[in-house]
Amino acid sequence: MCMKESIQKFITKPKNIFIIDGFGALLTALLLFFVLRNFNSFFGLPKTTLGHLTFLALVFSVYSFSCFLMITNNWKVYLKIICIINIFYCLLTIGIILYYYESISVFGVAYFLGEIIAIGGIVLLEMRTVKKLKFLK
Repeated sequence: MCMKESIQKFITKPKNIFIIDGFGALLTALLLFFVLRNFNSFFGLPKTTLGHLTFLALVFSVYSFSCFLMITNNWKVYLKIICIINIFYCLLTIGIILYYYESISVFGVAYFLGEIIAIGGIVLLEMRTVKKLKFLK
């Protein structure tokens, strides 16, 4: 089975998208708290800002895992909500990069741009799932 077929089979159960999103948000929270926060001078952002982003990522993770565990029908509404939240997080991240443009390092910018790209991919997957479009036509 090729990668395209595996992805299509996985998203035929839309609740699985919540698992992807939940683990992604959890990974973000762990990286922010244990890596970026402990090496904040290397990345160029204050610990408080990284702490706030960690808290948001944890809230998003709890939301996604809760949706996976509790929602039995009408999943589209909840998937749309997490999609909007992910877009908000990306915009917030861009705002943080711009706000701290004088102090953020190249490594900080690279990390956050990578995070935006990864979240953007998840948002596309979520939107395609909501619209019931086939992934990678």
